[in-house]
Amino acid sequence: MSTTKWTIDPTHSEVSFKVKHLVISTVTGYFRKFEGIAESSSEDFDGAAVSFSADIDTIDTNQSDRDAHLKSPDFFDAANHPKLTFDGKVAKSGGDYKLVGDLEIRGTKKQVELDVDFGGVVADPYGQTKAGFEIEGKISRKEFGLTWSAVTEAGSVVVSDQVRLHLSVQLVKQQVAEEATA
Repeated sequence: MSTTKWTIDPTHSEVSFKVKHLVISTVTGYFRKFEGIAESSSEDFDGAAVSFSADIDTIDTNQSDRDAHLKSPDFFDAANHPKLTFDGKVAKSGGDYKLVGDLEIRGTKKQVELDVDFGGVVADPYGQTKAGFEIEGKISRKEFGLTWSAVTEAGSVVVSDQVRLHLSVQLVKQQVAEEATA
């Protein structure tokens, strides 16, 4: 059986998160540097193995003081935990896709399940084969050791525990490798 290796095209992908601020509005952040691969033995990616990492130091919420706070020991502790990682598999059931695996943030690893919208596979004008995915899910930041919290004088929570994840990912087909048989 052969497997196909795919890598994330960073110029056509983005990794973002959203979290409620003061319970009344939402702050969006991005990881500007990330990488990942998928290895699949089927054209529909069912059962594909996925590995992903994002550099914490590239977090960007469009506000430098907030970014510095997020990189600090109060949140991601980038100096001691420079990357977040994910290792898992794609599972297809009917027309629905899930990405299930271990997300590690700040040294804490938890299994997560994310919803996947598979956009399909197409050849681009340069002869490269690309596959597109929209990946969404929710996590509890506190389960990953991001426990900093504050309350306003009026009693509002400054940062919500729930974080919504959104990845818009385009993969580039790399190679087909023959699996060794014993």
